[in-house]
Amino acid sequence: MHGFLLRRFGQTLVALFGVMTLVFFIQRLTGDPTYLLVPETATQIDIDALRHSLGLDRSLIAQYVDFLWNMLRIDLGRSYIQNVPVAEIIQSRIPYTLQLAGGALAVALIFGLPIGLILALYRRKRSANLLMGAVLAAQSMPTFWSGILMIMVFGVWLGWLPPSGSGSPAHLIMPSIALGLLSMATYARIARSSLLDEMSKDYIRSARARGVGTKRLVVRHLLRNSAIPIISITALEISQLLAGAVIVETVFAWPGLGQLTVQSVVARDFVVVQGVVLLGAVVTIAMNFVADILYSLADPRIRLGGEGK
Repeated sequence: MHGFLLRRFGQTLVALFGVMTLVFFIQRLTGDPTYLLVPETATQIDIDALRHSLGLDRSLIAQYVDFLWNMLRIDLGRSYIQNVPVAEIIQSRIPYTLQLAGGALAVALIFGLPIGLILALYRRKRSANLLMGAVLAAQSMPTFWSGILMIMVFGVWLGWLPPSGSGSPAHLIMPSIALGLLSMATYARIARSSLLDEMSKDYIRSARARGVGTKRLVVRHLLRNSAIPIISITALEISQLLAGAVIVETVFAWPGLGQLTVQSVVARDFVVVQGVVLLGAVVTIAMNFVADILYSLADPRIRLGGEGK
């Protein structure tokens, strides 16, 4: 068990180093941010002085070494635009993104898993086919399109919900649904496939032959034995929710990390973008690491198989 966890932890460190390196160098391809920070009347001397104060006049390798050293000290630097620590900026936006991601994940789990169960148990009925069509439609709809539609219908025409902004639980409803629709469809499909795979196995047929009822069969056998794909997709979906929040937060003017990322990219505020992307990478890698641990607990064969290699 310890060898399995140590290998996974080593892989997470390598992945995190790769993400940090890519983020640093790719951002520098977008151009020099000093030209966006100075007024139009600034002279070349003013531009050079600002570039020197920001440390952007140094070689790329020297900047990269400083960047890695700061990351080891968990120092995200100061924003070029706001001139405040990046950690403070991100900290002020995290609660909003957590609310949105939590609401979207709740929508996905509460509706996706029961839909998947219904699709598996009643797969031969016409209603299941109609429900599957709705699931595919939800998966095919881009988040920005579903968000705009909800704003038009429920925010403008009907006036039931606030169309944008934050401040009350009502503001969270439409962004959570828009962000959670895609994950809901994914959960429904994965749950359906996993349950159908388990239902085709011999132990299920034997249990049915002994007269075990559907409810007991689902609770005691199907749900646990089909949990591994759902655990896997949960780790991936949390990453997808963080990525999708960039679009949803922009559409609904939700003041989270997604909106901050868009604003920082436009302003070429490198250090803020680095901080947000690295935070997302840490969350993604950590969730996959937790998923590996849950795999080994749910199915010891995964742990033993990894240690035997």
